[in-house]
Amino acid sequence: MRAIRLRSGSRTAGVLIAVTAAATALAVTATGPAAAAPAAAAPADATSPQPGDACTTADLGTRHPYIKTTEVSPAITHFKGWFVTEGTTGEQSVTTTTATTITVSVGLDDKIEASFAADALSKAGVSVGLSVKMESSTTSTESNAVTWNFNQPGYYGVYKGTKKVTGTYGSLNCNRAQQSDGSWALRWAEGPGSGAFTTYTTLEEGAVRCQDQVPAGSIMAKARSLLDCGSPAAKAAHPAGAVAPTAKRHQDRPAAPAERPTAAAQAAALDCQSAVYKIEVPGKPLSWGAPLLADDGVRLRPSSIFSAHLDNWRLCNVTESDGVLEATLWNWGNGGCATIAEPDAATERAILTTASCAEDDLQRFYIYRDVPGSSAIGVQNKYTGSMMGHDRYADGEFIRQFSSGRQDGSGTYDLTGV
Repeated sequence: MRAIRLRSGSRTAGVLIAVTAAATALAVTATGPAAAAPAAAAPADATSPQPGDACTTADLGTRHPYIKTTEVSPAITHFKGWFVTEGTTGEQSVTTTTATTITVSVGLDDKIEASFAADALSKAGVSVGLSVKMESSTTSTESNAVTWNFNQPGYYGVYKGTKKVTGTYGSLNCNRAQQSDGSWALRWAEGPGSGAFTTYTTLEEGAVRCQDQVPAGSIMAKARSLLDCGSPAAKAAHPAGAVAPTAKRHQDRPAAPAERPTAAAQAAALDCQSAVYKIEVPGKPLSWGAPLLADDGVRLRPSSIFSAHLDNWRLCNVTESDGVLEATLWNWGNGGCATIAEPDAATERAILTTASCAEDDLQRFYIYRDVPGSSAIGVQNKYTGSMMGHDRYADGEFIRQFSSGRQDGSGTYDLTGV
């Protein structure tokens, strides 16, 4: 495999600019038409980086979500067919059954604890002009009782519903790009880490009859379609109360989600470059130091004759795509490879550690580089999509994963040849 050379040296990062994307919450009406066709995503807000925008060295260790497509469709989450006869009109509390379960998720993660996931959902809501759920939530936990004032007899569908918002997102990362004149510049570019998201708006509730005129594509229209209004059962005389679910309503219920596969690790020999590097804090004496003990993690440590090569790393199985390196980080001191432990893969601020080297995406990292002549880099785990960084500059401080990186620039390091 052809060696990819990285220049030695170090330099101090410049002024660190933290950009916080402010999400604008837009009101959502209770009823009305909701388009089910896919729509192109609109720009989220003026402060969000867009592909091709300029970035700085401090941004090498950060990432931002980028909404690519969105789709809004009405969904009925709770439903009950209900007959109201003469003498039974008035306010009644109807216990519905769950029709559709919608769970907020970003990628494979339905625990919205990371800033990247919350930011992605915020941008999705802005792009469709709706106020959406931006935290861990599922419609199955919503109360299923609907209290409604039935002022006319008839065959009703008592429902709770929402607008389901789905789509795809990309990951914007800062990386060097060659310009048309041959010079280099740092630009925001779509990097690895794309996926799909699901969220929903606040639930609305109500009751609808077969003869009611409702807006096409609305939540009410979706509920009305579950009544099977043309069937003989809907037209027959019935006592007041609940109606047994129809075959159609059973068919509309989604199948249980398939169990998610886990990453398989297989032992493999590594093709490592001969060059040895330190991963240093720019302009500071501390660098990444691998652990001696299996239950410890990678920490910021000073380099000395006593470091026992725990501060020395090699790039292995290196590939390059669109200017982004992908490599396994092998430690000379303990013979292990940098990794995020599989049980902690979805955990914000999980500690970087080392383990026996294997063909495993948890041990693969993307490396984003500054312009030629600079050794500044940002490091991203391939499997989790999170950037590596540290909470504070201190001897013994853990290197951790942060879904959006460290906005203060503390996720930018120098890859310095030894």
